[in-house]
This record gives sequence, C-alpha cells and structure tokens, in this order.
Amino acid sequence: MRIGLFSIAGMARLDDLVAQARLARDTGLDSVFFGHTASWDALMTAALAGREVPGIEVGTAIVPTFPRHPLALASQALTAQAMTGGRFTLGVGPSHPQVIEDAHGISYERPARHVREYLSALRPLLRGEDVDYHGETLTAVGTMDAPGATAPPVLVSALGPAMLRVSGELADGTVTTWTGAEAIADHIVPTITKAAEAAGRPAPRVLAGAVVALTTDPDGVRRTLADQFGPASAFPAYRAILDRQGLSGVHETVIAGDENTITRELRRFADAGATDLLISPHNNTPRVLELATSLR
Repeated sequence: MRIGLFSIAGMARLDDLVAQARLARDTGLDSVFFGHTASWDALMTAALAGREVPGIEVGTAIVPTFPRHPLALASQALTAQAMTGGRFTLGVGPSHPQVIEDAHGISYERPARHVREYLSALRPLLRGEDVDYHGETLTAVGTMDAPGATAPPVLVSALGPAMLRVSGELADGTVTTWTGAEAIADHIVPTITKAAEAAGRPAPRVLAGAVVALTTDPDGVRRTLADQFGPASAFPAYRAILDRQGLSGVHETVIAGDENTITRELRRFADAGATDLLISPHNNTPRVLELATSLR
C-alpha cells in the first residue's frame, strides 16, 4: 500500500504547503494530494509543489468539475503534468450541492451523469485527441496541443454506487473521505473493481483518506473535530456513506489514540484492499507520518 499526505490547500500559506510536500518526501511517503477549498487553487498548488519538490507524486483530491469546463481543466492538468515531469495525478469530483448550487449558482442535478459526461470529454482531451462531444449536461469541441506532456491519471471522488461505477468504467480509481476500513472492504473496493472489470479496464487505485490524531484524549479530539467539520455530515454524499457505516457524524471516522492504536487502525486499510492511504494529520504531523511509513 502506498502512503501519501493529504493537505487542504486553503489551510496554510503556499510556502508552507510546499514545505509539507518536502516533509512528505523526506519522510519517505509516496505522494501528497491537495484538497480544494475557497482559497488556493489545489491544481496550481500541486503543480507548484511538484515543481519545487522532485521525487514525489503530487495530485488533487479533488478539483470540482461543475465550475470548470473540461477544455479548461484539460489545459491546466497538462500544464501541471509538464511542470512536474509526469508526477501529477488529477483528482476530480462533483463536490456537493451546498457548494455548487448555493455558492456557484449551478444546478447539481444528477451528479453521476454529469461526471460520466465530463470524463467522456476530459479523458480524450488529456490524450491530445480531437473531441466533438455533445451531451445532456455539457458540450466540448476542440483539442489540446501540449508538446511533451502526457495524459495524467484521473481519479474521481466516489462514495455511492453510481459514482463508483462511473469511476471504474472511465477513470483510473477513486479517492474516499470519511470512510473507514470496513466500508472500503465491503463497499468501495468491490463496487469499483467490478465496474472496472466489466469495462475491460485495469484494477483501479483506491485512495483511502484518513484523519489521524496522535493523542491521549481521543474523545476530546473527536469532539473538537465534530465542532470543526460537523456541518459536512449533512452533505448528501457524506451522509449516505456515514449511514452505511452506522455513524452519526464525520468525527466518528477519525483515527485517534496512541501509536499502537494508530498503527493497528491504519493497517486495516491495507487489509481492506486500499491501494493508497492518504493521511491527514490532526496534530504531531512528523510523527504521524513516520508511523504511516512504518506500515511498509
């Protein structure tokens, strides 16, 4: 199982985000992925970090699809791929109605259909092919001429069955969040793998995100994170995966405790079939990353 660092691009200064990527590489991690918020652009942050820090995969987890046309995103992604010497991975997803409809004023109707059409246009554009796509939700006509750039792998944020099927058929894997090892084993891995096999595609990557806190007060950490991230529990996609796990809120997915507890719980993701583990440290980042790398 590959080990990576997950960092929210809007939670620090740009120089500090580059420093996080450098720490991840120097600790021996395989990757660093940046989440997108209403702050720094995750894709540009990943490109900058990859340019400044050689020797580690960089990526986005994820760039929202609704606000960016496939032609625009393909251009950005190929630029990032060239800037990083082929070490960039593009993670995309529909985001949430609270973000897309309330903030952007864009309809969030049938997100799985939207992502299917989006990938149908985006993937050929990334390969430099001529595209003349006319779907129900978008039109994309054109090509990308990016000399020397190769198509980056594409991942999709997928938690529900419909989105996992789209990911298996049209993408290279998925990125999860607020999802424990048991749900990875029983739901995520079998659903996306079955879809990939039916489409004649290679076995997909499954990047499992995990918030990790090294602490003597795990209940206190979960209360703090419930206050910080509690509203996310009401987002439809997160609510559905939490209900599937029998959990009341996203804070209950946090891995918190001493070093033995953290190591044991992280190892469960490898046993569940995750190909990658994306660690989001709540505190004591250097030691948490060292514990993660010890899983190898």
